[in-house]
Amino acid sequence: MKLPRRSFLRLAMGGAALLTVPHIVRAQSYPTRPVRVIVGFAPGGSADIVARLIGQWLSERLDQPFVIENRPGAASNIAADAVAKAPPDGYTLLCASVANAINATIYDKVNFNFLDDIAPVAGVLRNPYVMEVNPSLPTKSVSEFIAYARANPTQVNMASGGIGTGPHMAGELFNLMAGVRITHVTYRGTGPALTDLLRGQLQVMFDNLTSSVEHIRAGRLRALAVTTTARSEVLPDTPTVGDFLPGYEASSWIGICAPRRTPPEIIERLNKAINECLASPTLKARLAGLGGTLLGGSSVDFGKLIADETEKWKKVTQAANVKAE
Repeated sequence: MKLPRRSFLRLAMGGAALLTVPHIVRAQSYPTRPVRVIVGFAPGGSADIVARLIGQWLSERLDQPFVIENRPGAASNIAADAVAKAPPDGYTLLCASVANAINATIYDKVNFNFLDDIAPVAGVLRNPYVMEVNPSLPTKSVSEFIAYARANPTQVNMASGGIGTGPHMAGELFNLMAGVRITHVTYRGTGPALTDLLRGQLQVMFDNLTSSVEHIRAGRLRALAVTTTARSEVLPDTPTVGDFLPGYEASSWIGICAPRRTPPEIIERLNKAINECLASPTLKARLAGLGGTLLGGSSVDFGKLIADETEKWKKVTQAANVKAE
């Protein structure tokens, strides 16, 4: 029997609608059990705090626990590897950060490819670093610091909490753009590095704003500039590095990712919930209190940020010959 064209199209459209029903139902029913959010750093840091705030919101809005699981090690590679190998069903998520973009270049042997094996869900927060010096250093601006570093090439040491960390790379980018050569001194964590900077055993550090702001306000450290393109509301009178070195930008960012091949409708459900979180006055205030700028946007927006940052830090790590130990 030959169907009239109109009847055929009506049946075809109905069939196509039926094919999408399982996907719609899956998205509407997700999640039906607890979801793990893996953080590649120890409890208490900015990534952990952000993950817990987002996790609490998602738990309340999606009616299932979002459990934060800390798996520190290898600058978040252990956590990323676990998520890359997890079933792509939306029940294992990663709290991703700038470390993952940097690691793509400085680690030669990893069992995953971050850009290929991880799916972006939503960006959450972007934080500036602050370029700070011990007050004993006779420099009160970035331009004075550059002049001092050029005149005293062996007397300026820069502390960081590890090779390839965001603050270390912010310093390397500064070296390249300012034409100076500050000696990098590596510590096992930001805490010990900051302690020695306060003691005057080191001269400069690019640190997360949240961990240094009280020392700056108390006069124990001198802030020369923040590293984002715009000034920070936390230190509104502090200029940006870009005011002295046009085009300079370095920042820490945090977002949520999933394993590649996670169904797009689940990613969209998570993305929508996270954007609602970022629009909530209460959560917005708590996240902004960390000193950064809220991101949000689509999963495509976050994916572009990750790709751009990976390419950017690849150029810096290669120019500075930075390799993980």
